[in-house]
Amino acid sequence: MSKDIKVHVGGSFDQAASRFIDAWHRAEAGDPVSEEHLTFVDWEAFARTMTGKRLELLRYLHRHPQDSVAALARSLKRDYRRVHEDVEILTAAGLINRDGLALTAGYDEIRTVIALG
Repeated sequence: MSKDIKVHVGGSFDQAASRFIDAWHRAEAGDPVSEEHLTFVDWEAFARTMTGKRLELLRYLHRHPQDSVAALARSLKRDYRRVHEDVEILTAAGLINRDGLALTAGYDEIRTVIALG
């Protein structure tokens, strides 16, 4: 079974609450509920977080978990400081998992929903 996360860009608090209530009701009814959502307040917040280099980093990390940020920087042939900054931002967003120094990107797919209204 693949693991995915749904990323929401924009939308209202009521929409987020509705997702939560829907999952709650399904769980109460005995349905298995295993889903993850990440919400960015607007496009600018999403764009600041998910740059091309960070998406490349996530893809690499998904295929090749790393023992440390330094190992990841060497593997990507990128400057340690920049990779460290990217890892911190993606970890804070919930897209990278850290276990001690070890890094993984545990999602097979990131689905993005962009609210227009």
